[in-house]
Amino acid sequence: MDQRRIGIVRNYFLEQFRTTPLMVFSPGRINLIGEHTDYNLGYALPAAIDMGIVMAVQQSKGTSCTAIAVDKDEKFSFDLNQLKPLSNGWINYLFGVVDEIHKKGKIIPPFDVVFGGDLPPGAGLSSSAALENALTFGLNELFGLGLSKMEMIHISQAAEHNFVGVQCGIMDQFASMFGQKDHALFLDCNTLGSEQIPFHPKEYQLLLLNTNIPHQLADTAYNERREVCNKAAKLFGVGSLSELSLQQVEVQRDQFTRDDYQKIVFVLEENTRVISAVAALRKNDLRAFGELLYASHAGLQFQYKVSCTELDFLVDLAKASEDVLGARMMGGGFGGCTLNLIRKNTADSFIQLATEKYHARFNRALSAYPVVLSEGTRQL
Repeated sequence: MDQRRIGIVRNYFLEQFRTTPLMVFSPGRINLIGEHTDYNLGYALPAAIDMGIVMAVQQSKGTSCTAIAVDKDEKFSFDLNQLKPLSNGWINYLFGVVDEIHKKGKIIPPFDVVFGGDLPPGAGLSSSAALENALTFGLNELFGLGLSKMEMIHISQAAEHNFVGVQCGIMDQFASMFGQKDHALFLDCNTLGSEQIPFHPKEYQLLLLNTNIPHQLADTAYNERREVCNKAAKLFGVGSLSELSLQQVEVQRDQFTRDDYQKIVFVLEENTRVISAVAALRKNDLRAFGELLYASHAGLQFQYKVSCTELDFLVDLAKASEDVLGARMMGGGFGGCTLNLIRKNTADSFIQLATEKYHARFNRALSAYPVVLSEGTRQL
């Protein structure tokens, strides 16, 4: 996060409220591999990145709260005791956090908050988790609530479930909160046990290519796939799909439609790919890691069916380049970004090529974001 943006948010708060705020940075996240495994209580390999949300927060001098999104130039005033979901998107994430803190029996006085960031909306970089974590962390620091980081990420997740209506897993909030520089998090989404895995791409770098097609996680496709997985787990009498083996599922194959069977198989195979990816990174075998990215995308495209033409086009471009070791769609699907592991000294030329070909094919602009793995949510 650049210092200029931090200064903008801090100065805006000072101008509006005439008091010095507590400053928080909460990063977005990428997921190296392990897509749609989090809500199936499987494995994932997310990481915090150097893009995110800057938030200024301080106790209010009045009896109500004011929240300002500087990038949207939008302002809301609200009463802490009268929180109901609104049609506006971003304010519900803040309301949800406050409501979940209240449920824990924590009393917070009225506060004012200003935030801004450099996470493109709809790109699959978990701007919602970054926003939730920023407020939870900020209120905890400001008012001495005594919440642990693990409690804070559960508050953030519950806020999204109960006020936004997205039954998200815990991965996004976890990665945003617990990220470490130059490390990915090998996360067991069942136990929430995690291990920091060093990521040293040497002459390579991570590059996001944004289709600029926003994916809406609240859309029915996401929840439909989650329901398929839940039904399969219930059929076998287990708590989550990830407790099953491919052999167990194969025995009951006739219980599922062809499409649903493929979705179930994808989740189990993706869990295995995460384990293989961790092994590859421990050996710093970037080529093997890259092949796993391509395999993950194929599963997301043909089995789980959450990709789209634009994402597939960009992954095919990556495959055609000897400078890209691996690529895949990232996030909920139907838009957002591809993640590419590319040779550093060829990134600019690849971006130019991809931008031109993408525009020629879809008459749509492509955005590119080089990212590095970063620290998690923290006070500035």
